[in-house]
Amino acid sequence: MVTRIASTGLAAVACGVSLTLTGGHGGSPPLEWGRGPLTVDSLPEVPYVAHRGGAREVPENSMSGLMAAFRRGTAQVLDFDTRMLRDGTPVVFHDATLNRTTFLGGEVRALDAGEWRGVRLRPRDRLPGSWRAERPPTVAEVLDRFGGRIVLMLEVKDPRGLGRLAALIRSRGLTRSVFVNTNDPSVARRIHGLGLLTQLWRSARQMRTDRPERWRSHVDLLDVDIRARDADLRRAVRSGVPRVWAHTVVTPAQRDRALALGCNGVITDAPGRLARHPVRVSGARGR
Repeated sequence: MVTRIASTGLAAVACGVSLTLTGGHGGSPPLEWGRGPLTVDSLPEVPYVAHRGGAREVPENSMSGLMAAFRRGTAQVLDFDTRMLRDGTPVVFHDATLNRTTFLGGEVRALDAGEWRGVRLRPRDRLPGSWRAERPPTVAEVLDRFGGRIVLMLEVKDPRGLGRLAALIRSRGLTRSVFVNTNDPSVARRIHGLGLLTQLWRSARQMRTDRPERWRSHVDLLDVDIRARDADLRRAVRSGVPRVWAHTVVTPAQRDRALALGCNGVITDAPGRLARHPVRVSGARGR
């Protein structure tokens, strides 16, 4: 059941929203792809990832936030979360419920695609700049808007929808352009088996007992917690997994520590802030 958290003014907000979301995939790649979509092979030695679009700088998991991060150019990868609606539609959303980031309440999975069109994101007051309420996008809309123009990273919050997500990625020729993220090693194996770029994220607590070398045959990106101990981060770097990127970095000091310990990517809520502060690690690959 969906409940209204802030019913006063909701109709006015909904009427005032300016939507710039694209339609469905038409079967041919966007013209800006040129000879083919941008892939992970184009990434710099140490890429920056805008986590949820850069959640300290833009409304998280919103089309306007992703567009702002894309246009600013301070990150080479756009990250977003995915969940499934009742009718199987994959949408861009982090939480299991609507309460924290929208004007409504209730479970995301209780809605169908028609009801989803009535949801409006509620930008946080403390975000810099001016942001309007807007409809959260579907995964298809984000893939159609950004696929092939920048590398994407999507987290699978509902593994039951993995097959649908894989179909969306494959039908657009984006299997080398989208990292598919999970915290579950068994789901990571499924992602790899579907021929997708596999990302496995681990918390600081999990990293204390992890044996990351076990995943090097089927994980393309190990996503490690910046709060982990130095020894645990070094073990991840030595695992043989080709990409070890640190999350969720919000300060230049955290970034510099990750690079000093050998991480070769930065997942951040504040890509603009990090871009303004040069790396201060002697010989770091992120210089």
